[in-house]
Amino acid sequence: MAGVSDAGPDATIALILTDIEENRLDVALSRTENLISLYPNFRLAHLIRGDLLLARAQPLQTLGNVKGSDVRLNELRAEASARLNGYLKRPESNQVPRYLLQMNPEQQYAVVVDTRQSRLYLYRNTNGRPSLVADWYASQGRGGSEKQREGDLKTPIGVYYVTSMLPRKKLPDYYGNRAFPINYPNEWDRMQGRTGYGIWLHGVPSDTYARAPLASEGCVVLSNQDLDTLTRYVQIGVTPVIISNGVEWASLDDWQVERKALSDSIEQWRRDWANRDTERYLSHYSKRFLAGKTDLTAWRQQKQAANASKAWIKVELNGLTVLRSPGNEELVMVSFEQDYRSNNLNDRMRKRQYWIREDGNWKIIYEGAA
Repeated sequence: MAGVSDAGPDATIALILTDIEENRLDVALSRTENLISLYPNFRLAHLIRGDLLLARAQPLQTLGNVKGSDVRLNELRAEASARLNGYLKRPESNQVPRYLLQMNPEQQYAVVVDTRQSRLYLYRNTNGRPSLVADWYASQGRGGSEKQREGDLKTPIGVYYVTSMLPRKKLPDYYGNRAFPINYPNEWDRMQGRTGYGIWLHGVPSDTYARAPLASEGCVVLSNQDLDTLTRYVQIGVTPVIISNGVEWASLDDWQVERKALSDSIEQWRRDWANRDTERYLSHYSKRFLAGKTDLTAWRQQKQAANASKAWIKVELNGLTVLRSPGNEELVMVSFEQDYRSNNLNDRMRKRQYWIREDGNWKIIYEGAA
């Protein structure tokens, strides 16, 4: 009896399609029936089973074994394609997402979503290096990705954090076993004028196994079984969720080079501040710097006045996190615990910055409390 792969339904679907291509229809049917026994509401598996039973009477022409544009059938075809492509195009062992440049020790895991491949990847922080734990098929907004405004039904692209967990008892059945809200819009989104709210990672209704690739109002949606597994790794307020429209994979060597370049820039900014070298310190800020209503000119005046009153300054950065944002613009989100001490002021705060590539150098374009 053909079994179901431990790698999950996507691995089994790949085996079934190979069986069909090689005309092993009885083996394919056995695998499909085992898949349905594990996932009774898996509509795609039921569709494949129907095709295989029908193939005993006539040749298979296409998934669904009929031509036409039935919406539900086309959604299942899109799901099958997304599952197969996502499973077959998983990253090589020597590749990591370009975005996870540095996670602090408290961040044990990170989530990376690829809207183009309809895939969610879970990474473990292994002594500072991301290592793949698991990956699952995921749905996104009906409008696609790159959310700009409220009501556009798109999934945002950027660097976010899980902010809370909503249990099933507080949710309509539509959202499945639970939901994890993320902090969209973040500071950068608001600077770009993006609007909207209520972007979650959540599950599916109890009578459903999975949804089509484009099916939500902007949220990222997993099957309830996959969401249950993911839940064991999510840390509220700590786990980053990076959503991309096509993950940029980097070799470990290239990842290390970029990681060091950012680390060196951040350390030089800290050192110039601690040395009270105000002009060198201010040279780390973008011409487009903005923090609330404070632009670079106002920031310069504040820092010149503040540093002039100091006999000495000590600055320590702890728990440094460096996450590159997906997209065309070279943008990095940096956060850390800042321990500031001087002759007339001591202060500790969690700080967040956005660094952008400007004139070939990394510059700070936003800075504020996290």
